[in-house]
Amino acid sequence: MVNGYAPVTLQEALEIRQREQVTPYGGGTDLMVEHKRKGTYLFLHRIPELQAIQTDDTHLRIGACCTFTQIGEHPETPEILKEAISRIAAPAIRNLGTIGGNIGNGSAKADSVLVLFALDAELRIQSADRERVIPIKDFYKGRKELDLAADELITEILIPRVLPAHYTYHKIGARAALAISRLSFAGLWTIEDGIITACATAFGAIEQTVVRKPEIDQILAGTRLVDINEKSEHYLNIYQEALNPIDGRISAAYRKTVCMNLLRDFIEQIKNTEG
Repeated sequence: MVNGYAPVTLQEALEIRQREQVTPYGGGTDLMVEHKRKGTYLFLHRIPELQAIQTDDTHLRIGACCTFTQIGEHPETPEILKEAISRIAAPAIRNLGTIGGNIGNGSAKADSVLVLFALDAELRIQSADRERVIPIKDFYKGRKELDLAADELITEILIPRVLPAHYTYHKIGARAALAISRLSFAGLWTIEDGIITACATAFGAIEQTVVRKPEIDQILAGTRLVDINEKSEHYLNIYQEALNPIDGRISAAYRKTVCMNLLRDFIEQIKNTEG
C-alpha cells in the first residue's frame, strides 16, 4: 500500500514537507520507473497553484505540476520547448508527467531540462518560511545532486519572454520514438542587420549534468555573418576542449564526435539565416 499526504494548498504542502520525511509526487512517471514502493509520498496533484501557467511582463511562469501535455498545448510556450515535449515518451506519459518532476529527477537526459538550460530559465524554490529564485543551471550540482533542501519544493519555472528568434533541436536515441536520449542538443540564435545578437547552446546526456557554456557562446555574439567563418573556428576549438563526455551505453569518443558535428551544423544554420 502507498502511504502519503494529498494537500490542497501549497502552504499545506510546504508545512508537511517541513515536518515530515516525504517524497514529492507529481505525475509519478519517474518514480514508477524507479519502482519505489516504500516511504511516504507528498502528492501534489490537487494544488491549483502548481498547475497554473501565467505570464507577466518578463516571464512565462509554469507551475511545477503542469503536465507536459498542458505545457505543449499552451500558446505562450516557446516552440523549442513544444518540440522537445512532443518527443517525450508517449501521449499517456505526457498526460501524467510533470515538468517539476522531470527537473527534480536530476537527470542530464531529461528532455525538458535541456531546453530550460538553453533558455536560461529560473526556478522558484519554496519552503514553509522562505523562497528563492535561482538559475536552473545552478540547481544541478551533479548527477542526482540538486540544490534543494529537505524542506523545499520546486514550485515554478520561469522562462524569459524575450528569447532568440531561431532554434534548432536534436534528440538522438536508440529508436525514433519512446527513446531515452543518448545525446541531445538545443541551440538558439538571433540575427539583426547581419549581426549575431544572441547565441545559446546546450547539450544533454553527455556529462553528469546538462552542459551549458554561455562564456563560449559569447564568442559568436556580436559577430557579423560575413566574419563568421573566422570566428567559428575559434568557437569550435574552444568547445572541443571544454566538452568532457562520459562513457556509458555509447562511448565518450562517439559522444564528442556527434557533439562537434551538431555544433558545425548549428553554425551552418546561423550562416543561412536571413535577418
